[in-house]
Amino acid sequence: MDVSIVCENLRRLLEESVKRNLAEGMLLSGGLDTSIIAAVASKYRKLKAFTVAFEGAPSPDVEYAEQVAEKFNLEHIIHYMSMEELNYEIPTIVRVTNSFDPMEIRNSVVILVGLKAAKEAGTNSILTGDGADELFAGYSFLFQYSPKKLERELQRIWENMRFSSRDIAAYLNMEVKLPYLDKNFQSYAKQIDPKLKVHKMRGGIIGKWILRKAFQDVLPQNIVWRVKTPIEQGSGTAHLPQIFEELISDTTFEEKRRRIWQEDHVEIRDKEHLAYYEVYRSEIGVPSATSTKEKICPKCNSNVKKDSTYCRTCGAYPI
Repeated sequence: MDVSIVCENLRRLLEESVKRNLAEGMLLSGGLDTSIIAAVASKYRKLKAFTVAFEGAPSPDVEYAEQVAEKFNLEHIIHYMSMEELNYEIPTIVRVTNSFDPMEIRNSVVILVGLKAAKEAGTNSILTGDGADELFAGYSFLFQYSPKKLERELQRIWENMRFSSRDIAAYLNMEVKLPYLDKNFQSYAKQIDPKLKVHKMRGGIIGKWILRKAFQDVLPQNIVWRVKTPIEQGSGTAHLPQIFEELISDTTFEEKRRRIWQEDHVEIRDKEHLAYYEVYRSEIGVPSATSTKEKICPKCNSNVKKDSTYCRTCGAYPI
């Protein structure tokens, strides 16, 4: 594949996708994916951008998002989420995602709070950067694979893609737009040679290389080559395990962990996991399989897809 032609096609197709999916605002992390959306969408309308940071924790997204908002003249609203607000929102996110997986909760609660902030600001349609990591191999665990293995793994990811932003927006009666998953753009992205997605450079390996290359003249260079930062790290919710470690005593944790295994046959991994499971049990009940013919998670008894190695309910991996 000719790199210049691929880059040209990506720019053209994403431009078309964004125009079809224009919204009043966007969730802005200052990472590559949302920054590209900001650059393209801001050419067509004045956008409100919403960034969420966990109060009292390192939140690198804020600095990058401020830089992007200034460059593309976005009305930027930063919402600092307190522990009190997070505790208030956890039951909602557990119900909406049907999960007590700590990684899912840490990531999705940021989306919930961001969308609620947008709605309170009178913004009911929101752009997100969902899908770029899946289409362009943005996850570091993919970097170790050969091109053929990468292609197979990406295919598996595409067949199992799910984005909590859609469920959360539906719960809030809002509209969420995902330009990277536009039919035409998505179709083209899937055809790109995996060698152009995971690429060796600067003594290391980087994902989404061709997407970065396509928009390197549009964005600041520190945004173009910013290492992927998961939502939990960028927003600061990655600090939550430490907080729950301090909030729950070792004695209480061990007592509850044993009792939950004995009574519910659910394996609790750590104190944060315990906190979310107690909410899940109160809001939804004890997890159980709805079909004995499907694969069952050995850690929580929920059904999982036949070819899945990850349980969306409890977060167990690998299974």
